[in-house]
Amino acid sequence: MTLLASDRLFPVEPQTRGIARELYQTVADKPIISPHGHTDPRWYAENKPFPDPAQLFITPDHYVFRMLFSQGISLESLGVPRSDGGETETDGRKIWRLFAENYHLFRGTPSRLWLDHAFQDVFGMATPVSKATADQTYDHIADCLAKPEFLPRALFERFNIEAISTTESPLDDLGWHRMIRDSGWTGNVVTAYRPDPVVDPEFEGFAANVEKLGALTGEDTGNWEGYLRAHRKRRAYFKEFGATSSDHGHPSARTENLSTTDAAALFAKALSGTCSADEADAFRGHMLTEMARMSLEDGLVMQIHPGSHRNHSAPVMAAFGRDKGFDIPVRTDYVRALKPLLDEVGLERDFTLIVFTLDETSYARELAPLAGAYPALKLGPAWWFHDSPEGMRRFREMTTETAGFYNTVGFNDDTRAFCSIPARHDVARRVDCAFLAALVATGRLAEEEAYEVANDLAYRLAKQAYRL
Repeated sequence: MTLLASDRLFPVEPQTRGIARELYQTVADKPIISPHGHTDPRWYAENKPFPDPAQLFITPDHYVFRMLFSQGISLESLGVPRSDGGETETDGRKIWRLFAENYHLFRGTPSRLWLDHAFQDVFGMATPVSKATADQTYDHIADCLAKPEFLPRALFERFNIEAISTTESPLDDLGWHRMIRDSGWTGNVVTAYRPDPVVDPEFEGFAANVEKLGALTGEDTGNWEGYLRAHRKRRAYFKEFGATSSDHGHPSARTENLSTTDAAALFAKALSGTCSADEADAFRGHMLTEMARMSLEDGLVMQIHPGSHRNHSAPVMAAFGRDKGFDIPVRTDYVRALKPLLDEVGLERDFTLIVFTLDETSYARELAPLAGAYPALKLGPAWWFHDSPEGMRRFREMTTETAGFYNTVGFNDDTRAFCSIPARHDVARRVDCAFLAALVATGRLAEEEAYEVANDLAYRLAKQAYRL
C-alpha cells in the first residue's frame, strides 16, 4: 500500500497527463533551492536528533495546529508553548494520539499532501495515520529519529538541498550560523535580513529594539542618520554569513519616499511611541524605500510580503505570542502603493524586488502588469494560504499571459516544517509540469520549450533571482 498516488496532481486527460509525467521526470530529482524559509539554524548547527514525532510534525507547524485548533482542540494539548511559561502537554505520544485521531480533518488540504509525502518518502511508512494506528506510526517515526541517517544534516543531504535560507532579526547574533560555518560542514545554510522588529513602530518593544540595534553596531540609533548606518552595518554582518536577501513582512504594500527632514521627524515620533496608525504605516513604507536604496549598495535581493492581518486573535497572541495560525489575508493595493519605491529604483537593473501577495485578485490586475514592465520587479510564487495545487495553478493562469515565466522566481517553500520541504517542492514541480503540459497539448508551447521551462521553474529561476 502507498499513501500517495504516483500521478497525483497531473491532468486527467490521458495525452496531457502523459506529457506532464514526462516533463516531471526530468525535474523530480533536481536539487532544491530554498531561498525563503523559517527552519531553525540551530538544527543544522547542533545536528542533534529531533526529540520526537510530535515536536517534528505538530508543535512547530502552524498549518497543522491551526486546523486542529479550529475544531476546538486546545493549543496547550498540542504542546504549543505558552508565552507565560504555563503548563502545556509535553508527552509526545499523547500529542500524536490526538493528532492521529483527528487526521481526517486534513483531507483534501495541501497539508495532507505534505504530511503523507513525508511519512511515505522520508520515513518509509505505508500505514495511514489514524486513531487505530497512532502508536504504531509514532513508534515507527520515533525509531527512525534515533538513527544517524535522520539527523538534520543527513536529512538536509538526503533532501538534495543545494541551498537554504533561514530568516533572522537584525538583533540576532547569528551564533547558530557561526557554529555551522565553524563546524566545517559543507551544507549551504545562509541567513536573510528580516528587519521588522526595528522598522515597525507597532512591533512590540520597538524603541528598545532600536536601542539594542545601536548597541550592537556602535551607532547612535536615537538619531536618523545613526539609525540608517546601523542598518547598513547589520546588513553587512548578515552578508558575512551568506545572506543574499532581505525580507519584509509589512501589513500593507505602502511605500513612501520622504525628505530627510520628514523621515527624521517621523522616526522621532516612532521612538517616542506617539505615531498614529497611519504614521506608523508611512514610516514602514519609507523604510522599504530606504532598504531598496541599501540593496542597490550591497546587492541584497529585497522581498516584500504584505497583506496579512497578523495575530488576528488578541487572546491567542496574548497567551502564545506571534505566528500561531491567526495571520489572515487582507485586500492589498500594489499599483499605487509601490509607486514611490518604483519611481526611485524600479528601473534599476542591478536591483531585484520580489513581491509576494496573499490577495489573489491582484495577480492579473496589478502584479503581473507591474512585473511585466519594471525591470527590477519579480513575482514571488503562490505563497502561504495559496501554497497549494489550486493556488499554484491559479498563479500561473493569471500571471503568465502578462508577466511570462521569466518575471517570476520559481518556487520557495516558506516553511518551519523541515520534512515538508521536499514535499512542497514536489507539489510545485508537479503543478508546473501539469500547466506546461496543457500549453503543449493545446499548441501554445513547443514540447522542447516546455522541458526548458520546467527546469527553469524547478531550479534555475530561484537560484538566479536569489543569487545563490
